[in-house]
Amino acid sequence: MTYKTFAVPNTIIHGEDALEYLSTIDGKKAVLVTGGSSMKRFGFLDEAKAQLEKAGLEVDIIDGVEPDPSVKTCLKGGKRMEEFEPDWIIAIGGGSAMDAAKAMWVFYEYPGYDFTKLADFDNPALKNKARLICIPSTSGTASEITAFSVITDIEKEIKYPLVHPDFVPEVAILDTRIPAKMPEKVTAATGMDVMTHAVEAYVSTSADDFTDPYAIRAIELVFENLEKAYKNGSDMDAREKMHTASTIAGMAFTNASLGIVHSMAHKIGGVFHLTHGEANAIMLPYIIDYNRKSCDKYEKLEEILGIDDLAEEIRKLNAKVGIAPNIKEGKNTVISEEDFLNHLDAMSENAFKDACTLTNPRESSASDIKKIYKASFYGEKIDF
Repeated sequence: MTYKTFAVPNTIIHGEDALEYLSTIDGKKAVLVTGGSSMKRFGFLDEAKAQLEKAGLEVDIIDGVEPDPSVKTCLKGGKRMEEFEPDWIIAIGGGSAMDAAKAMWVFYEYPGYDFTKLADFDNPALKNKARLICIPSTSGTASEITAFSVITDIEKEIKYPLVHPDFVPEVAILDTRIPAKMPEKVTAATGMDVMTHAVEAYVSTSADDFTDPYAIRAIELVFENLEKAYKNGSDMDAREKMHTASTIAGMAFTNASLGIVHSMAHKIGGVFHLTHGEANAIMLPYIIDYNRKSCDKYEKLEEILGIDDLAEEIRKLNAKVGIAPNIKEGKNTVISEEDFLNHLDAMSENAFKDACTLTNPRESSASDIKKIYKASFYGEKIDF
């Protein structure tokens, strides 16, 4: 197959009070899928429920989705949906809630579907029983716009990136009041996740003239606004720009795919629960240095941005928003050298097999990935 596709949600609702859109949808039943308590604590879950009831829908709530949603959680959610029979599935929260809702959707429409088939991209057609709306609480994962979902097999300690064209939501609702509640460290980690999405999409072997403009603009917006949003969470202009950056980076990477930054972040996150955004942020500059030997698009990007060294500018931005320069010095998840080395070979093999490796601009290997892991753990320069 030589042709390509470019797919985004049919409708994107954005700006303050965008949640009001829920009062306009047609249907009989809706299920809200959410994570911990933040959406409830800040009143957004109740607001979403009220807007849906205003539209005449009966509403059920599936809450408690964990930060790295497990296969078990998704199977359980699918069972709940099977009993309630919603015609709308509405995810509200961070990437975990949105990712989980997508997998639950499969298990709702196909009870007992084998997760290993999903992980191998054996995707059954969806939208037979329900349609999907995603409402992100963070400016980072872009799951509200993408065909991706990341689900963790706890027993195997592996995060699996699922890719299903039907996972692209029917509607994305970007209400800028919601991410304004994010704490500093979440703002930083999710913001650098946006940067990673955009940079990897731009240099992906599947990038093209449809995806590049979105990736470039997202990179510009992160450089211009992440530090502002981090230092002043109530700066609504910076918050809106970061929310926009997240979504348009998602438009780029859901169509161009990603690279080994994500392959490696998925695997180290699955083992050590290093947050996805922090793992991406730390490893991105190391992998830019690694990929340069086979990719001239970094130079083109530097010309557009008016900078000399993209990796160095990302290191500076990481420092400004409180992200460590290497994994060993990470502030949010402490990983011992002994544990890291014990898992290194398995992580490297699994990262090489990750779907995101396929579109990395430099042809890689498990041994190269192992070297990059070690460099990003100890803070060593990439010179191979």
